[in-house]
Amino acid sequence: MYNIKTINNISDKGLTRLPSEIYSVGPDTENPDGIILRSQNLHEMEIPPNLKAVGRAGAGTNNVPVERLGNEGVVVFNAPGANANAVKELVIAGMLLACRNIVAAWQYAANVEGTDEEQNKAVEAGKKKYVGYELPGRTLGVVGLGAIGVEIANVAVALGMRVVGFDPTITVKSAWKMSSDVEEMASVDELLKQADFVTFHVPLIEATKNLLNTQRLAAMKEGAVVLNFARNGIVDEDAVLVAIESGKLNAYVCDFPAEKLKRNARVITLPHLGASTAEAEDNCAMMIADQLKDFLENGNIINSVNFPAVKLPRGGKSRVAITHKNMPDMIAKISTAVGDAGFNIHHMRNESRNDLAYTLMDIECEIGDDLISKFAAIDGVLKARQI
Repeated sequence: MYNIKTINNISDKGLTRLPSEIYSVGPDTENPDGIILRSQNLHEMEIPPNLKAVGRAGAGTNNVPVERLGNEGVVVFNAPGANANAVKELVIAGMLLACRNIVAAWQYAANVEGTDEEQNKAVEAGKKKYVGYELPGRTLGVVGLGAIGVEIANVAVALGMRVVGFDPTITVKSAWKMSSDVEEMASVDELLKQADFVTFHVPLIEATKNLLNTQRLAAMKEGAVVLNFARNGIVDEDAVLVAIESGKLNAYVCDFPAEKLKRNARVITLPHLGASTAEAEDNCAMMIADQLKDFLENGNIINSVNFPAVKLPRGGKSRVAITHKNMPDMIAKISTAVGDAGFNIHHMRNESRNDLAYTLMDIECEIGDDLISKFAAIDGVLKARQI
C-alpha cells in the first residue's frame, strides 16, 4: 500500500487513477510515499522520511523546494503541457484585449447613462476613442518555445501573424510540433526589436529575472504590447510602467496583480487565470497521478525537474531503484554489491542530471532487504528501494 498526501484541491479525475486497493490517498495521510499539490508553498516543509516523490499538478515548481528534495533523494515531477491550451487561449485573449482596447471600451459603455436612445448616441460619438488594430500582419515574439510557447506560436501563425521565437534549449519534441513558419531569432534582443507583441513562457530562475528590463524596452518598437502569463518577476514592472507613461509601450497584460499596476489605464491584470480551467486542472492531475504511479510501481521517471528521465521495461525477478549523487565509480559500487551478494543483473539503466543520478535495474532472482541495506550504505546513495 502506498500513501499519497494531497495538498490543495486535486481533481478527482486524477486521483481515481490511483486505485484504492494499492493507494491510500487524502489530505490527512501520514508518512506519505508521495505528495500531490498545486500551489501550496512547501519551502518550509519538513521532509517526511518515507517520502519518495512530489508531484506538482502544473508546470511551474517555484513553490516546491526542488533542490532540497533532490538532495534527499526525492523525485519532483511536474506536468508540462497539461495546461498549455488554457494558457494559450488566455494569451490570445490578452492580445485581443490590448489591441482592441476592450477593457477601456467596456468600462466606457458600462458608465454611459440616459435612455437607450441617448446611450446609443453617446456610444456612437465616443467609440472613436477606442479604435484599435487587428492581429494579421503584426509580429508576435514568443520567448520560450516549450509546450505552451509552441501552441501560442502555431495559433498566431493561423491567425495571420508573423511569429518570431527564441529558445536556446528548445527540445526536439517541441521543434517537431512547431509550425515551420515560425522564425528563429538568435537572441531575446533581436526578437524584441521586431515584435509588436511579445509573450514570455520561461521559468523564473536567476537568468530570467527581469528578463525584460529598461534597456531591452528601449530597443522595442513604439506602441508594442507586452504579455506575461509565465511568472511574476520575469518582467521588470517598474520599467514597463515608465515605458507606458512615455508612450513607448501601448499596453501591458499580465496574470499577476500588484498595487502599482491596478490604476493604470494601459495595464490589464488578471487574477492568475492561466491554468484556471476545469480541463487544465483535470489534465494536470491526471498527468501527475500517472507519473507518480509509474514511478512508485515501476521506478520509471518521466517529467522530473530534478532527476533524469529513465524508463526500463520490466525483466528479471526483482527491481531496484536508487537515487544517488552523480559521483565517479557509483555504478561499479552498485554492481559490486550485487555480485558480492551472489546475484546477476538482468538489465540496468543509469542516467544523470547535474549533481544527481538515478539507477534502475532488474536482478534475475529474488533479493532480500540485506542487499537494499548495502545499497543504502554506499557513499552518495540517497534512497534505495525494492519495487
